[in-house]
Amino acid sequence: MDAVLSLGPEPIQPTEEVSALAADASRRLFRVIGASQRETCVVRFESAPDEPVVLPAAAVRLLGALLTELAKGNAVTLMPHHAELTTQEAADLLNISRPFLVRLLEEGQLPHHKVGTHRRVRFADLMTYKRHRDAESDVALRELAALSQDMNLGT
Repeated sequence: MDAVLSLGPEPIQPTEEVSALAADASRRLFRVIGASQRETCVVRFESAPDEPVVLPAAAVRLLGALLTELAKGNAVTLMPHHAELTTQEAADLLNISRPFLVRLLEEGQLPHHKVGTHRRVRFADLMTYKRHRDAESDVALRELAALSQDMNLGT
């Protein structure tokens, strides 16, 4: 099977075959590790059964989460928390235009720094901004739903 994981801002778009394999692997993996509190897991590969690989349990749980997303057909990106993104990569992750992202940077709503003349945004800062933005959207949506009910617009 070809690699189904790349590091960086480009997501992996799973095929139907990859999604099916990922679904089976995810179920098996979570059944094996369950709610275990172990700090490590030993993995043996068919191609080298005499060379067990010891993995941190957190990495195995992350692999399980990745497989679950691939099984759902979702594109997956693995990004180091300290990664620095271009403004286009950051805008793509937030699903906004690059000019709108640049405006956020210039207004100080999102931290950034320059490398030469180019702006860079830390992935960790981008995710903090996204969580904050998503939380604000949830509050606004709940308020709108409550207002709709108060005005009997839901019926």
